[in-house]
Amino acid sequence: MPPPLRGRDFRLLFTARVLSLTGDAAVPAALTLAVLRATGSTSALALVLGCAMVPRLLLLPVGGVLADRLNARTVAVATDLAGCAAQLFAALELLGGHPRLWHLAVAQAIGGAASAFQAPTISPMVAGTVDTAGLQKANALIGTANGATRLAGPALAGTLVLTAGPGWTFVLDSASFAASAALLALTRVRRAAAAPGPDGGSGRRLLRDLAEGWNEVRSRDWYWTSLIAHAVWNGASAVLLTLGPAIAIERLGGEGTWVAIVQVGAVGLVAGALLAGRLRPRRPVLVANLGLAAFAVPLALLAAAAPAPLIVVSYGVALTGLGVLNPIWETVVQLSVPRRSLARVTSYDWLLSLGAAPLGYALAPWAASAWGASVPLMVSAVLVGGSCLATAAVPGVRALTMPKAPAAL
Repeated sequence: MPPPLRGRDFRLLFTARVLSLTGDAAVPAALTLAVLRATGSTSALALVLGCAMVPRLLLLPVGGVLADRLNARTVAVATDLAGCAAQLFAALELLGGHPRLWHLAVAQAIGGAASAFQAPTISPMVAGTVDTAGLQKANALIGTANGATRLAGPALAGTLVLTAGPGWTFVLDSASFAASAALLALTRVRRAAAAPGPDGGSGRRLLRDLAEGWNEVRSRDWYWTSLIAHAVWNGASAVLLTLGPAIAIERLGGEGTWVAIVQVGAVGLVAGALLAGRLRPRRPVLVANLGLAAFAVPLALLAAAAPAPLIVVSYGVALTGLGVLNPIWETVVQLSVPRRSLARVTSYDWLLSLGAAPLGYALAPWAASAWGASVPLMVSAVLVGGSCLATAAVPGVRALTMPKAPAAL
């Protein structure tokens, strides 16, 4: 058993994350099929997906404040229970045989809001259950679970949808949230006391806490410049995921090619996370950001409609870079940022990363219709390569080494 899993509390946390990630990975495919079966409308699907995304983006910074001010574990348990209720409501609606669109939209809005409060709790809980020496391996295990569930989740969803109907996928997700909440309730998480501040109304305290979290971000040039590169990566990934399927079907041999691209990418993500558990780069953020620049290659190859095997391999290598970055990045942040501000800082990370993806989804079809699919793909390749490589010019990125001990609480 890997060293972090020998600890009872991280073992409980890891198991809870695996269950939650598995359920979440299965839902998107089932939700898509359920809405299309019920309405036959892509506009209705966009509405339901938007109802999940908008609350998540709006509430992420507030979720960071709550996780720092309260016990991150308590917030995570509450959000798991809210997600359980939302997905159970959607399941009952689908199993009833006549799902109403607005009911599904409300359920996804509640689930999206819950995820906004849950996402910032992950890093503080990992840091609060593992000692400094085991942090990178612990983050690598979480990253491996994330990649593995991306592989297993859609296959599980497809099996359930074809054999029992999409409603049972939501039953599974609801049960995974309930099990995760139970495991987290048993987990002991060390927490840092919130920093004292001046008295004031709740609105003033919220704004002060948000400002303090942002000051932690902008005071580190290696952090905010890397976040810009990571946001560009996420936006470019959305462009690839939007335009790639059509190119694969029309010019690269059909749907099987796109399935191969996605599956090999998921394998690369797992391989990168496993590799990150062993790597000890002297300049961790610099190495991780340079690895992300590899994503420019599959973008450029897709733009040129290069042979399918080249695109498949390059996408796998690019996602391996992402798999390496995530655990290393999480470890550096957990050791560099004071624990009392960690959830707020990571909430801004999530906000920029998730906010860039809808922009890519929205702009890609428009740009493709105006200039052809090759133009937005090639522009995305240039932006990804340029932004990730440009971080090497930032003094803080070049100078930062892996901290030996956590920042002062």
